[in-house]
Amino acid sequence: MPDPVDLAAVLATFTEPWQPRTVATLNDYDIRVVKVHGEFTRHTHPDTDEFFLVLSGSMTIRLDDGDVTLGPGQVYVVPRGTAHQPVSPDGAEVVLVEPSETVNTGDNPGALTAERRVV
Repeated sequence: MPDPVDLAAVLATFTEPWQPRTVATLNDYDIRVVKVHGEFTRHTHPDTDEFFLVLSGSMTIRLDDGDVTLGPGQVYVVPRGTAHQPVSPDGAEVVLVEPSETVNTGDNPGALTAERRVV
């Protein structure tokens, strides 16, 4: 990564929700930005935790043990193997950190499954 990455500039290059972009790689982990809006697929990642950092807007992560609502500057880590469903009625911009091979829909592939896109 020879130059700094402007997250706002990357987020300005696309409009579709639930289509993460990899902006950097740290060891075997991707640093991804994503726009979220509406309801995502309920899923798990059996082999990895999933890190969420909200940059703007708000989102809720629905969990069996109760919902977690995040606003700008707030972080939450979904433990590996935990079923979760991100939801954002009004939209949000989010940073994700997860292993590079992680598929966004985890163990529940479908219409919202995104290919890895590196910018």
